[in-house]
Amino acid sequence: MPISPFAIIVLAILVLAIVVIFMGVKSVPQGREWTVERFGRYTRTLRPGLNLIVPFVDQIGAKLSMMETVLEVPQQEIITRDNAMVTVDGVIFYQVLDAAKAAYEVGSLETAIINLTMTNIRTVMGSMDLDELLSNRDQINVKLMKVVDDATEPWGVKVTRIEIRDITPPRDLVESMGRQMKAERDRRATILEAEGTRQAQILRAEGLKQAAILEAEGRREAAFRDAEARERSAEAEAKATGMVSEAIANGSVQALNYFVATKYVDSLKAMASAPNHKVLFLPLDAANVIGAIGGIAEIAREAFGRDGAPPTALPPRRPPADPAAPAPEGGPWGPKA
Repeated sequence: MPISPFAIIVLAILVLAIVVIFMGVKSVPQGREWTVERFGRYTRTLRPGLNLIVPFVDQIGAKLSMMETVLEVPQQEIITRDNAMVTVDGVIFYQVLDAAKAAYEVGSLETAIINLTMTNIRTVMGSMDLDELLSNRDQINVKLMKVVDDATEPWGVKVTRIEIRDITPPRDLVESMGRQMKAERDRRATILEAEGTRQAQILRAEGLKQAAILEAEGRREAAFRDAEARERSAEAEAKATGMVSEAIANGSVQALNYFVATKYVDSLKAMASAPNHKVLFLPLDAANVIGAIGGIAEIAREAFGRDGAPPTALPPRRPPADPAAPAPEGGPWGPKA
């Protein structure tokens, strides 16, 4: 059966309607924004989701990513303020905030950001010394981010972070820095060793001083004790001498014998115990020693009495003989036997 012209027209209108609907409906993925141009002029921005445009009148201009993007900054050589040449590279993180500005304010957004970053890296790092460059990387990142962010603001871009990745000095400069670091550490080690020796000497001197003080205090205490002992010994000696003198005054000659015998025996004991006397020859008037012992026994008998009897009174003292009188026969001890 042949198709009528009306059916062909209806079918063509149906196909055209499908094409128009397909051209007018746009689905924007998440994280992206599309610009719409009408007769070549920007009109609006399509957000993520389902959007409608006028077919044959409106068309999609630029498709931009609104997510944070990472760009690598190529290596470049930089001359520092102290004329040291280093090789630097890094990364930059940015995010598009305004799709229309990012699409129509700058021709090639990524190329513009990379070149702007490289230029400011040379400016910021070239104004610093090598030592500052190596030790103040955080400050460099902050300065770069502020400068680049201010420069890219008219483009609808927000620079979130700039990181200097590598700073590579020349090999000879690295070797010089290594020698300098070694010398600095040797110097610090020498200083620390000298400080340790000084502290040890101070502590040793303090210890010797304290020991000397304690030793002096010990000697003073020992001298005080020795003096006290000698004083007490002298008191005892004086007391004993007084008692002997009193006994002699009362007519007891045996007390004097006891005193002399005690000193005699003590002298023999000291002679026998001397380290340089290995042999002691006797008799050393042994009769005197025996007589001294006999005197001690006589004193005991007089003190306690013979056979338990009470002690008798001492014989009266003889009056001193007249030196002018003639001596009796036999001498002062009576007539000869």
